[in-house]
Amino acid sequence: MPMNQPELHCPELTHEYRALLEVTEAIAAHRDLPELFRDLAQRLPQVVPVNFVALSLHDPVQNVMRLQTIQANVPADLIGGHVEPVDDTPAGLVWRTQQPLIVPDLEAEARWPTVIERMKEDGTKSVCIVPLTTAVRRLGAMGFASLEKEAYGETDLLFLQHVGKQVAVAVDNVLHHQDLSHERDRLRLLLEVSESIASHRDLTELFHDLAQRLPQVVPFDYINVVLHDAVRQVMRLWLLVTSEPSTISPGLETPVEESPGGFVWKTQQPLTVNDITQERRFPKLMAMLRENGVQSFCAVPLTTAQRPLGAMGFGSLQRRVYQEAEIDFMQQVAKQVAVAVDNALNSEAALAYQRQLARERDRQRLLLEVNNAVVAHLDLDDLFMAVSACLRRVIQHDGSSLLLCDADSGEWRIRVLDFANNESFVEQGRVETVTWSPCCVAIETGKAAVFHESDLKEKAATSDIARHLLSKGVKSYCSVPLLSHHRTLGALNVGRRKDDRFTPEEVELLSQVAQQIAIAVENALAFQEIATLKEKLSKEKLYLEREIQTEYNFEEIVGESQSLKRVLKDVETVARTDSTVLILGETGSGKELIARALHNLSERRDRTFVKLNCAAIPTGLLESELFGHERGAFTGAIATKIGRFELADRGTIFLDEVGEIPLELQVKLLRVLQEQEFERLGATRTMRVNVRVIAATNRDLAQLVDEQKFRSDLYYRLKVFPILVPPLRERAEDIPMLVRHFVQKFAARMKKRIETIPAQAMKALQSYSWPGNIRELENFIERAVILTPGNDLFVPSSELKLSTSAATSSANSLNATLEQAEREHILKALQESDWVIGGPTGAAARLGMKRTTLQSKIQKLGLTRSK
Repeated sequence: MPMNQPELHCPELTHEYRALLEVTEAIAAHRDLPELFRDLAQRLPQVVPVNFVALSLHDPVQNVMRLQTIQANVPADLIGGHVEPVDDTPAGLVWRTQQPLIVPDLEAEARWPTVIERMKEDGTKSVCIVPLTTAVRRLGAMGFASLEKEAYGETDLLFLQHVGKQVAVAVDNVLHHQDLSHERDRLRLLLEVSESIASHRDLTELFHDLAQRLPQVVPFDYINVVLHDAVRQVMRLWLLVTSEPSTISPGLETPVEESPGGFVWKTQQPLTVNDITQERRFPKLMAMLRENGVQSFCAVPLTTAQRPLGAMGFGSLQRRVYQEAEIDFMQQVAKQVAVAVDNALNSEAALAYQRQLARERDRQRLLLEVNNAVVAHLDLDDLFMAVSACLRRVIQHDGSSLLLCDADSGEWRIRVLDFANNESFVEQGRVETVTWSPCCVAIETGKAAVFHESDLKEKAATSDIARHLLSKGVKSYCSVPLLSHHRTLGALNVGRRKDDRFTPEEVELLSQVAQQIAIAVENALAFQEIATLKEKLSKEKLYLEREIQTEYNFEEIVGESQSLKRVLKDVETVARTDSTVLILGETGSGKELIARALHNLSERRDRTFVKLNCAAIPTGLLESELFGHERGAFTGAIATKIGRFELADRGTIFLDEVGEIPLELQVKLLRVLQEQEFERLGATRTMRVNVRVIAATNRDLAQLVDEQKFRSDLYYRLKVFPILVPPLRERAEDIPMLVRHFVQKFAARMKKRIETIPAQAMKALQSYSWPGNIRELENFIERAVILTPGNDLFVPSSELKLSTSAATSSANSLNATLEQAEREHILKALQESDWVIGGPTGAAARLGMKRTTLQSKIQKLGLTRSK
């Protein structure tokens, strides 16, 4: 039962404010989540009746809710660690809907039986659960339980929501800290891999060692090495280590084009297959893997600085999705393994292998030091000092700086890290303008940007930054973006006065350092937000709370007529695809319900369903509603606005009255349909989305195309799968069911008891043509329920008779007019052809119809030559 949020301005709530302050102090004092929740379990009962405090976090990989910790101030058996599907736990409902939940009496709650039974075993009578959400992401939910029934009211809910906002930032901070710790463990394991490679001369022993170590980071059940045979042009299985007996053995040879290892060797790109049963390439090898129970696998290039050798593969007997970070880690391992394999293949290169291995080991050790320095500092100033010291050891340079966005002003500002002889290339605190600079290139492209003296001279004519760097004697400059959670926080910049270009290895090393700095910067910013008691809600959340309604299915569609069943059959056919659907039908015929049914039956049902009535938005604002705008894009744009397409990413967008979209905007809509990309108003960056489009209209789009009021290419792009919703007059057999449905609905709302519907009234309702379709019927029944004094529905039949009479008269008049016009047109053609019907100059040719058709019409209209 989601609750509204009352304002927290009452004078008598001073005690709650003091408790919130104590909660803030507790968050600042505890870095360990179980300790924090134990503290909260002792403090909160002073304000609200709380006996249990629980933390449930969402696992995005497995899409489950994990009970992270639970603390109690009374004896209890329930502990943390339980894992439940999102839909099987109340915390999952709160996480998904972002609405708080109060269960006043667990005995009366029938949902989530497994979780509820666990809570009842510890004596819990009522619970309150609030979202655990920061401005960056939705983490999960925080629960409060009491041994008393109906323990929580709206004031308690408001207080606990404020507690949840503060705890969410603290939990996010701890998770970031855990990410950094994981990165440190990953680097330590890479260092161990380097040492293992150095200590094993026999590669079989080496891979048995790796098979024990690597699953700590990347789970797998087998690991192999496939090498390219340049003479025979095949890929040969050179080495295989498995946890279970296998029918595949080393020595197996496969043509390059039929081998996943061959694909990786040729493209030098990793290959991931999350579900072998869906893989249609490499059929022979896939059959062998299925025979051995392999469900998922990944292969990464095995390449040294001198040559590509083949591929290193690893797979799982359980179906799983290998994450980007896991694949990146295995690529780092493969780089070291490649050196060992190359050394084994070419013993004469042993000395070069040892040097390469030592460099890699030193590099991993230095990266580990950088990671340790980053983990140890949350304050930005302390962090920059630590990073500066690490950079001096990692790579030779004469100066370094960081470009970060100022949270208050939104401007990009320079932070100096370190410069030799106290001579800086850049000014501390200087605002980076929108003119060209290495930082701009790195931030816009999301990749490292490297410039030599000649490159800076080319830009000197148009760039103040380039001229400034050249005046300071800079000959080589590298700028690396700070990327975190799919956004750019800034850039790391390193410069040299020596004529020494940055090598690809140095750029890669700087990129890895930048990744750790990005996590640390985001962590430090989160730490600052905790100190200032950040209370913000994202615009996406506000929109979703206000407008998005996703609980619809076929149960909302009433009727059993054949025409309706044909429509629902089409819905079931196309729903599970991602194809564009165009819903056609008269006003009020239920096009939006069909669109919602398409969404709810699709694979996108767990994502957002966003609707927009294109006719209800002024033309000047429609582009901003669809695609969003940047701050300052036009007069009145005081803040960045998220567009409907962006909100619907990985979900469905429903464009109602699509025929009303102006021509100048149709081009941009066509691009989104074809390329799934667009730019916000006032922005230069292209945004990509994954959106399914469902459009609806009551207009004749084909006629609009003929009149050049609608683009033909957009029309055909929308008309991939048209669905025609029949008007109510064509499904009269559904009217009784609809009438009963609406009577029950409005009677319950108005607290009336209506038991019967007179047969004569129902007959009158079925005889009426309902030009306004279901919407008109619904409004008519609502009026009838209002007018009904007793248990029998009172239907104002006089309104139906008047309307029916008017409609019949209008139809007869129209038919008469059409018949007279047809008669005169045929008679004119006959007179002009001198009553010659057939032949190239006859009346049939003039009228564009068959001779027999014209003869039939002459007989029907009673036309003779004498007339």
